[in-house]
Amino acid sequence: MLDQIIDARPAALGNGFTVRRILPYRLRRMLGPFIFMDHGGPVALPPQPVTSMDVLPHPHIGLSTVSYLFDGQLTHRDSLGVEQVIRPGDVNWMTAGRGIAHSERFEDPNLLVGNSLEMIQTWVALPEADEESDPAFTNYSIEQLPVFTDTGVWLRLIAGDVFGLTNAVKSHSPLFYAHVVLQPGTRFGLPLGYSERGAYVAKGRVEVSGRTYEAGQLLVFTKGIDPVLVAHEACTLMLLGGEPLGERYIWWNFVSSRLDRIEQAKADWQAGRIALPPTDNTTFIPLPDDKSKPVGSPPPPPLS
Repeated sequence: MLDQIIDARPAALGNGFTVRRILPYRLRRMLGPFIFMDHGGPVALPPQPVTSMDVLPHPHIGLSTVSYLFDGQLTHRDSLGVEQVIRPGDVNWMTAGRGIAHSERFEDPNLLVGNSLEMIQTWVALPEADEESDPAFTNYSIEQLPVFTDTGVWLRLIAGDVFGLTNAVKSHSPLFYAHVVLQPGTRFGLPLGYSERGAYVAKGRVEVSGRTYEAGQLLVFTKGIDPVLVAHEACTLMLLGGEPLGERYIWWNFVSSRLDRIEQAKADWQAGRIALPPTDNTTFIPLPDDKSKPVGSPPPPPLS
């Protein structure tokens, strides 16, 4: 049974680059430990404007960012001194913990000429015991990620445990995250055993219980139900979910179980107490002039 359907909304990142924002949503702030999900692209640009899409150094606390590319390439730099080219199919897992800053830049504009950039970025909230952990970054190459295939089904495990697949990607709480491609007419079910589960339709159309859902929709399912997704055409899905962590607050790039910790993070960024990437420290994104309070994560609404 479907609990909820979340339609992606356009969100401007600046410099003419707009993404589809899936999480957080006003009626569901989180899905398992996932508190943020953006779908960027596909976008193809001539060489000159590409560097205008660079994301300048900015801070995070209390979460792990997970960058996953379908197409294109970008370069990650962070305050630990890590410099990593992010390529399609790799998993790039950055744990902010008590605080980290990073940038994402397009180093070779010609990579997008005639091609496209398309990526999914998610944030995974940390358990309270890990919110002040040491920051870390790990790149898991495409060769480290198991792939499952069956008639009409291709699946790459990004993190967690699904359908008997596991990998070395380190997470801090029970979750699952997978990239799935279905051929037309294929029937496919979600993993069982998790309290909260969802399927984001990145491309194509799928049918569930006689109703069709389009690209840009996140389908959230009831615990214990074994839904069957039927591909109307070639489809790309992102499966995600896991065990809830309890209420979290989110403001700008900061996530925490404590309101006062977010206020401290604001002050730390303004005062320069969160270091910039050592090889990308001449510019940064200043703290927004936003007087709004951090948004909490209420429980899901009752079923209608």
